[in-house]
Amino acid sequence: MAEDTLNTPDDEGRATVIEHLKELRKRILYSAISIIIGLVVGMVFANKTIDILLLPAPPNMPRIATDLLENVSVWFQVGLTSGVIIAMPSLVYQVFAFIGPGLTKREKHFVLSIIPAIAIMFFMGVAFAYFIALPMMINFLVTFNENIATVMPRISTYINMVTRILLLVGLVFETPLVIMGLAKLGLVSPQWLAARRKWWILLSFIIAAFITPTMDGLSQTVLAIPLILLMELGIILARFVYKKKRDQPQAA
Repeated sequence: MAEDTLNTPDDEGRATVIEHLKELRKRILYSAISIIIGLVVGMVFANKTIDILLLPAPPNMPRIATDLLENVSVWFQVGLTSGVIIAMPSLVYQVFAFIGPGLTKREKHFVLSIIPAIAIMFFMGVAFAYFIALPMMINFLVTFNENIATVMPRISTYINMVTRILLLVGLVFETPLVIMGLAKLGLVSPQWLAARRKWWILLSFIIAAFITPTMDGLSQTVLAIPLILLMELGIILARFVYKKKRDQPQAA
């Protein structure tokens, strides 16, 4: 009887672990299917995507390929990147679907409400980089000392630079949501953030200098200003969620 009592919690624990492993396997399978579908779609439309990525460049800018496999590698790289981006909403959903049972009702509501905001802020960052930052940067690189030599970038170099800037700026635009999440967890307070505003201004210019391939102050300033504004937006959101978290014990 005592032996059965000792084994019961262990058996229940093993069953719970097995259920978690089955759920994890299912979510991994769904994620793999999403990635495969995204890759197929990305490969089919890779050439059109390359044409879109070339639009920020001056129309008269020549571009070359110096390697036999360069066009193939660029096509594959663009298709792979596009496929991952296409599959990203499904991947995010699979992650939260796996951890969802361990969250409270309030936490689930917060997560579900913030998922669309994550996608919106990312694409806002991509749009800002594509329509505003990239044309300015590329034009500076192409026209700088053009009387000395004509810029003829390799297609792989150009695509690598453009995709890197688009992805990095898109991720940086998630700053307000990251700040809000930290405030929601009580890890930072709006007062703490506001007191270090001057450091964030300095950090914004450092991040802009890291992202931009140019050395002109105008391009870096154009990218740093949105980062500063994103920090201010994060402080506003932090005040909202941090106040609610602070008032919960009083209501209880």
